[in-house]
Amino acid sequence: MNIDAIRKSAFAMPLTSPSYPPGPYRFVNREYMIITYRTDMEALRAIVPEPLEVTEPLVKYEFIRMPDSTGFGDYTESGQVIPVSLNGRKGGYVHAMYLNDDSPIAGGREIWGFPKKLADPCIHVEKDTLVGKLMVGSVEVASATMGYKHRALDTGAVLKSLQEPSWLMKIIPHVDCTPRICELVEYYLEDITVKGAWSGPAGLELHDHALAPVARLPVREVISATHVLADLTLGLGRVMHDYMPQLRAPAA
Repeated sequence: MNIDAIRKSAFAMPLTSPSYPPGPYRFVNREYMIITYRTDMEALRAIVPEPLEVTEPLVKYEFIRMPDSTGFGDYTESGQVIPVSLNGRKGGYVHAMYLNDDSPIAGGREIWGFPKKLADPCIHVEKDTLVGKLMVGSVEVASATMGYKHRALDTGAVLKSLQEPSWLMKIIPHVDCTPRICELVEYYLEDITVKGAWSGPAGLELHDHALAPVARLPVREVISATHVLADLTLGLGRVMHDYMPQLRAPAA
């Protein structure tokens, strides 16, 4: 394979059979269950990278069902998003994500820097209750319940919240295990159609796990719960801050 052939083929690994097609990616009937809870401010400040700023001691624990996505197919994910600000703009820092499909794990990590790890999340309806669970092997790491469609929400307000920016830490190692890429990435959800949104009473439990440490942001109080159904496109990202010059400089 000469350099011209490599130039045409070298989009993603493996070279001759990439794990995912080029984006952006469209999602149809994407279903969210989002539990917003209060946690410890000190715990948030210890994990949110500068120049992002923690604005209040809140975390959004999310279960997301994606039955129809271009390139990635059918999968479910679960994780934590932290409300933050960057230069006065409010948005969310994606802290942890766990999902059950190789292709979006590879694509999410390599393109944007999503902090994705393999696990078994699920979201489903049990009679009058929306239920979310995150299993890592045989261990239950998170469980959430929400009253099913108790109160309809203003879809305009939900749309506005989905249009806020999100930020990620993209880290790609060099062959000697030092960082080759270390940068803050910003992305947006685009072409959003909110098909429905509801609120209701909710509960959330997080359990200790050495390799899925969601419980390090403990639940002090459940603030609210939102159930959303939407079509949207996951837009590609842009680099907002490059940490490499600082990492290469001698430590203070």
